[in-house]
Amino acid sequence: MFLVLGLSIFSGAFICIGLSLYMACTKRELMLEQLKNCSIVRTHAPLKDGGPWGKLMLLGWIAGVFAFPEYYLKRGQASHDDLNNFPVHLRNKLVMLKWASFVLFTAMVVLFIFRKSGLLK
Repeated sequence: MFLVLGLSIFSGAFICIGLSLYMACTKRELMLEQLKNCSIVRTHAPLKDGGPWGKLMLLGWIAGVFAFPEYYLKRGQASHDDLNNFPVHLRNKLVMLKWASFVLFTAMVVLFIFRKSGLLK
């Protein structure tokens, strides 16, 4: 049981990483152009030249802006117009990737706790 759940979680994580890398390489310039008035994105824009990890981190920041827009809007780090003018299909993919990553990480932690407690063998 532990093996099946663990492999499922890691498979999901690798799929999320693969999709994120694909989006970071193919849609990066479009996302940066659409969010040119967001200070949080401008601050992290140099990560685009940081190799695969830098691209993943930049995509994570951009996805965070769409997953939790109130946080960034309240602090003046995001532009309301930029968020509204961003392509909806791309926004939905970014939010889905962010939440899938949260869910997979939480599932991994819960699986680890269950394994260490002896509930799963």
